[in-house]
Amino acid sequence: MKIVSLLFLIALLNISLEAKVLIFGVVPQQSPVKLIKDWQPIISYLESATGEKIVLKIERSIPEFEKVLYSGGYDIAYMNPYHYVIAHQKSGYVASVRDSKNLTGILVVKKGGGISELSMLRGKHFLFPAPDAFAATLLTKYELLKHYAINVEGEKNFRYVNSHDSVYKGVARGIGDVGGGIERTFKNLDDAESKESLEILYKTKEYPSHPFAYKPSMPNELKVKMTKALLHVPQNLLNALNMKEMKEITDREYDAVRDIVHVLPSNQ
Repeated sequence: MKIVSLLFLIALLNISLEAKVLIFGVVPQQSPVKLIKDWQPIISYLESATGEKIVLKIERSIPEFEKVLYSGGYDIAYMNPYHYVIAHQKSGYVASVRDSKNLTGILVVKKGGGISELSMLRGKHFLFPAPDAFAATLLTKYELLKHYAINVEGEKNFRYVNSHDSVYKGVARGIGDVGGGIERTFKNLDDAESKESLEILYKTKEYPSHPFAYKPSMPNELKVKMTKALLHVPQNLLNALNMKEMKEITDREYDAVRDIVHVLPSNQ
């Protein structure tokens, strides 16, 4: 009887060990509490739709997310377009789905703070979430330099503060004069007082939005199943993330981003 029980326990252990847990990474543009609140319902839906066990993994900062991503630490990840281009190059991640809305970077300033046009940004102190935040950092720096001859990198009067929320709150509190972000995270800012004190000074050109991408070792059958589930995320869950509608994509959609990556200095 004891032998049978022992064999049964060993069998259960083997099943447990063989069960694959998928690690789902999300670029931490906002606070971990906010991200878990918005993304855990997506994870629960995907588990129900696919029958797979999925764990949401949130890093403390964007640079920490990049380290895990570029080393192939996520099975599925939601990342910005710059991250995707580098992750595809370094670890073979392949984009599958994205929100149909395109992505623009924004620059925010304090209302009534005396900054009313872009020419007034020379010599001002900038806040950005991270060196490789695509729209919030790279696009805003790129367009200021290309179209307005404002060399943020050259002036070296900027600071990285780990998240979009920290950028907005920092500008609202006078830690910086101007901050880079994106419309979605600005709209979703849960600090009403900070949000009310800010205004958008500038918006960049549109680019493909953040993709969901798979690690290359993921079995094709699982990719197909997961893609189908992502394409049918309930609208109420998309609304919580300020997303419009999921669309299937291919790697080539990010060729325009590769051109920007080629021009800008790499932080890798």
